[in-house]
Amino acid sequence: MNLKKIFILAFVSVFSGCAVYAGLNFDELFGEQQVRNRQAPILSAQAQHFIDEVKPIINNRCVVCHACYDAPCQLKMSSVEGIDRGASKALVYQGTRLTASAPTRLFEDALTTQEWRDADFHPVLNERMQNSTANLDAGLISRMLIQKENHPLPDQKQLEGFDFSTNRDQRCPTIEEYAQYEKDYPTWGMPYGMPNLDKTEYATLMSWLENGALMNEHIPLNDAEKRLVNVYESFLNKSSNKSQVSARYIYEHLFLSHVYFSDLGQPTRFFSIVRSATPPGEAVQRITTRRPYDDPKVARVYYRLIPEQGTIVDKTHMPFALNKERLQKWNTWFVDANYQVKQLPSYDIDVAANPMTSFEAIPVNSRFHFMLDNAQNTIMAFIKGPVCRGQLALNVINDRFWVFFIDPDKADLPEINAFYASQKKNLKLPSELKSNTVPATNWVRYSKQQARYLNAKSDFTNQWFASGVNLDTGIIWDGNGINRNAALTIFRHFDSASVVQGLVGPQPKTAWVLDYALLERIHYLLVAGFDVYGNFGHQLITRMFMDFLRLEGESNFLTLLPKDFRHIEHSSWYQNQSVQLSDFLQRNIAPFEQPTSVIYKTDDPKRELLHMLKDKLAPVLDNRFDIVETGFGKKNEALLNQVSLIRGEGLRHVPQLVMIMIEGKNGEEQLFTMIHNNAHSNISSLFDEESNRDYANDDLTLVRGVLGSYPEAYLSLTENEIPNLVKTLQNLTTEEDYVALLDKFAVRRSSPEFWPFSDRVHRWYQKDQPIEFGLLDYNRFENR
Repeated sequence: MNLKKIFILAFVSVFSGCAVYAGLNFDELFGEQQVRNRQAPILSAQAQHFIDEVKPIINNRCVVCHACYDAPCQLKMSSVEGIDRGASKALVYQGTRLTASAPTRLFEDALTTQEWRDADFHPVLNERMQNSTANLDAGLISRMLIQKENHPLPDQKQLEGFDFSTNRDQRCPTIEEYAQYEKDYPTWGMPYGMPNLDKTEYATLMSWLENGALMNEHIPLNDAEKRLVNVYESFLNKSSNKSQVSARYIYEHLFLSHVYFSDLGQPTRFFSIVRSATPPGEAVQRITTRRPYDDPKVARVYYRLIPEQGTIVDKTHMPFALNKERLQKWNTWFVDANYQVKQLPSYDIDVAANPMTSFEAIPVNSRFHFMLDNAQNTIMAFIKGPVCRGQLALNVINDRFWVFFIDPDKADLPEINAFYASQKKNLKLPSELKSNTVPATNWVRYSKQQARYLNAKSDFTNQWFASGVNLDTGIIWDGNGINRNAALTIFRHFDSASVVQGLVGPQPKTAWVLDYALLERIHYLLVAGFDVYGNFGHQLITRMFMDFLRLEGESNFLTLLPKDFRHIEHSSWYQNQSVQLSDFLQRNIAPFEQPTSVIYKTDDPKRELLHMLKDKLAPVLDNRFDIVETGFGKKNEALLNQVSLIRGEGLRHVPQLVMIMIEGKNGEEQLFTMIHNNAHSNISSLFDEESNRDYANDDLTLVRGVLGSYPEAYLSLTENEIPNLVKTLQNLTTEEDYVALLDKFAVRRSSPEFWPFSDRVHRWYQKDQPIEFGLLDYNRFENR
């Protein structure tokens, strides 16, 4: 080593942590960059230290912002591979792109860190000379932690100099660019716009980084997990055509789910079902395609269970229980059912993208039962899949509505099945299009196709119910008296959404009734067929087609109302609608002419109908979100229930999701979520949602527990302060009123108590809802 290099290294060592590297060459200082193996044997001291000491800090301080597709700079810190992969300047959610981008799905689109480097991901750990100086000075994570330590948050309630918008311009510097980043944005160390780590956390992370940032190899399965993996892989990989097409159907509906073995008790491990080129007993060779039904280009597909390697985060967590009961149901629906599969469906896009064609051999009743058996999970994939991020994607639904289903056994008739089969061409979806799509011409084509289907459906149902079949609440599935998936509530939180079991809150403005074809098509539109890396046209045509499907679900509900009332009610949902929508509605909603058999006694039939449905489903309603048995006094419980009666224009200042921790007089804490439901005169506008806002009818829903993945504000109070909180909410009229409420109760992102409070929320959530628990996401946490 020459004297010049020795001098530079000495200089760097003296000023480690605060040196400015402008003009210095990292290759000269610390050698050339090369990928390092950081996975230590699972039983080694280094791996155990990472698992026990380091990973909990990364989870609770880093993963809460850096997980999933919307992680800043695509830096996913929820797994060893994600940390090692590093960051990218490319955006996943970029709604204006004209051409589809290359997918960058962790564990799928590249298998090694070097492959990610070749795809322009840059390291956040030091990949040069491995010594303590280089590990700290040439690693982005360490430099950003040091920057935060040197430049803590300013003493401000509302932070200045930060951009917290979800669509902000992202700064994703490489280590070579970092000096300029630190100079331009001195307070933008990590955690970004949050309080510093405490001294112990900081010391633990810095020590880990200084010593090479070793992590752990994958944790092996235990004997019980291996046995059950074998059971389900054996079921999914039998050789008969019947078994192969059934396994394909199951996979295409569960590929985003986190399955777990509920027979083992409390889940400690979640798995994913993947396509593999190798059979059970061999190492998984994952088949990677944009969509789950794309051509695998192998002679035989095998379906395998692989353990989830990342920390579970709420925004993508869709738990699905595997157990003896469910396996028996699958056997009943797919194995024992009387049908034949003469030939396996092809992977040609015009077949594979249309479930009415690809799975025509499987009885409709079997498919419908499968989707309804865990309907919350089915619909959760619409909500938590990659499609559901951003205002444009979500403005296709109302902010709170109830969902019901047609009884699959009442619909299991040869005539109905034959009708679906006759409509295969009219039930095609935009998912058959490529990821580069021109929306305008395709929208016209699909709107005409949907019109043909709805006209055919109206003709069929008119004849069906005219023949003496009763059109009443008997057509609604009651969950067979035991299944809580029969009644669901969907919430929209402006640019995110949630779905829960039960009929939550007061009666909503709208409701859906889903039949098999509608439920299946929504899945293939929003889940199986959606490409988050697709171009603007692909994403726009998906959103536009979902308009049709929402209208269909709403229309199914309206058929149960008196004939003369249907149009009046529907028009109240779509005030000041566009001419195009008016034409579409007049052409496709009116033709159903049969009267309802439901007997009404008042001039408010919608209210009566929703009461009837709630009474019918009472045995299976999930009341977990009700504010009862909180340990609070009766008066305080009653006051909290009044929050869901608050409505009016003053609520426009309240964020979409507020989580409230209340300490009872008994010393126990209870967590609540307050949802702000935005009212609209109609939701038929793509780009001008604000013009359709109906602020006077905004309202709140307060529930016990966690609902939603993206809290925007935290409130902390004692039971004695409940009257003050409720009164303040009832009297909100201005932005200043809301800020005053925060001054009283908020744990702001700038508060030194933010991280301890965050830990309390997560502990409560994990204890109360252990299967659904996942880390919350702070990318939408407000700065007020």
